[in-house]
Amino acid sequence: MPVPTVTWEGGLDGRLRIIDQTLLPGEVRIVTCDSVEAVWDAITRLKVRGAPAIGIAAAMGVVVGVRDVPPQAPEAELFAKLAEVADYLATSRPTAVNLFWALDRMKARAAALRGQGTARILNALCREAKAVRDEDAAMCRAIGRHGAPLVPDGGGVLTHCNAGGLATADYGTALAVLYSAHEQGKRFKVYADETRPLLQGARLTVWELMQNGIDVTLLCDNMAAQVMKEGRVQMVVVGADRIAANGDTANKIGTYGVAILAREHGVPFYVAAPSSTFDFSLPDGSGIPIEQRSGDEVAEGFGRRTAPVGCKVYNPAFDVTPAKYIAGIITERGVITTPTPDRVAEHFRA
Repeated sequence: MPVPTVTWEGGLDGRLRIIDQTLLPGEVRIVTCDSVEAVWDAITRLKVRGAPAIGIAAAMGVVVGVRDVPPQAPEAELFAKLAEVADYLATSRPTAVNLFWALDRMKARAAALRGQGTARILNALCREAKAVRDEDAAMCRAIGRHGAPLVPDGGGVLTHCNAGGLATADYGTALAVLYSAHEQGKRFKVYADETRPLLQGARLTVWELMQNGIDVTLLCDNMAAQVMKEGRVQMVVVGADRIAANGDTANKIGTYGVAILAREHGVPFYVAAPSSTFDFSLPDGSGIPIEQRSGDEVAEGFGRRTAPVGCKVYNPAFDVTPAKYIAGIITERGVITTPTPDRVAEHFRA
């Protein structure tokens, strides 16, 4: 990325800074979130989006929310504030499990230091939030290494929504696979669905790939079947917001349809995601909560009305692709080929 998507500048009294993705591709603006309310707003309004990036922002948001507790204050005051901040940030978006994983990690870090003083816990929380970001960057690079051999040299790859540097600490998940393959000298064409209704594919993925010299062509969402039929696509790779224990995967709305099309046309469909995106409390995808967003995003997207006033709109932000449609899940540990509950479990036991 030209600049980091989510970063923390300084120590405990530092600043959380993000790229405001609602303004891309027309403007690259860095905004500072100096209150927990600003962090919540940034996540809810998609200024920062993508499951890993949401988790990083949430971890750093915890620091923003608790750092005003005086270092000499009783620990009970800090833990009460920590619970309040974490509960508040947890209401920002329901589907991306990385949000809840990061909040639980921050609470666990504080709990491990109980009895060692408020000042020490505060500084440890700041270091932990930075570690979440650094570890995500390393996992993205590893995902790229494991996924690059799957990219067809001289072929075509289709992706849906944005799972690149804008959605992570720096390198992406699905796009990490493409960046790594590109760095190895492979030549391929990328087809990016526009991803209605907020056009993350058009606004973000195409912009990001062009910034990095990748050959990319923008498609309307309803063109995916045609380019597959024409033989232009030999691989599909997407990111994920939550993956159940059996491999069922929640990703941006429209992904499920792309997976069905890929199966029909004999095109392997891959998911790329870090281990933090797996939710082992859910045996399958039926329990994944699906965020419902405002109908205005569909009927009045980007400020221009395109549907009759008063019409009913159904606007789920995500759908769930059953594991049976997935050729493999690419993680920082390797590839889970044709995922099943046993193969997913074994992948993480190894």
